[in-house]
Amino acid sequence: MPETTTPATELASQYIAQVTGDLEANVKEQERIGAEIASLQEQLAALQHDHTVLVNMQQALGITTAPAAEPAAENQGATVPSPRRKKADATPGGKQKARKSTTRSRKKAATEPKAPEAKAADTPKAAQPTLVELIRRHLAEQKEPRSATEVSAALSQAHPDRDIATKVVRVTLEGLVAKSQAERTKQGRSVFYSAPASEPTAAPEAEAQPA
Repeated sequence: MPETTTPATELASQYIAQVTGDLEANVKEQERIGAEIASLQEQLAALQHDHTVLVNMQQALGITTAPAAEPAAENQGATVPSPRRKKADATPGGKQKARKSTTRSRKKAATEPKAPEAKAADTPKAAQPTLVELIRRHLAEQKEPRSATEVSAALSQAHPDRDIATKVVRVTLEGLVAKSQAERTKQGRSVFYSAPASEPTAAPEAEAQPA
């Protein structure tokens, strides 16, 4: 009896050592993967923030991108060339023709409702004023120069549904200054913007001509 119990105890000790080692390795692997997930989540949050800022800058600069539905429609038309249709018609048996006719009808049904959806999505964007127009109107309404933070705060209160960032407003104001559509003044380290002074001078000139 003691001879049979000694190998059993040795096997049990080996299993215990192996299980404890596997548990330690599992815990270390979980900690490593958790740290990687946390870093990836931080990177994802930073990328999402940069994406919103870049989209606002793109809207402020007036850059328009082509809709994504057009290349998809072109790819669908390119995947079904005319020679394949001829080969399908020439093959004996009506099973392949029936299958291809059903797939064509499904593709047509899938492509037809895309056009009104794209138009419906484009109409609210066209109806909303751009950030450049909002900034020009705000500067024209103000009697004193305003900073970029003041302009962004006022526009955010007036349009809470739009994500207006201070960086985008500052870039847009600099673009208006470059186009002579706004004026920039400095008071110490602060920079203030106002509507161009050339617009009100046109009124007395127009009044002087009929006199």
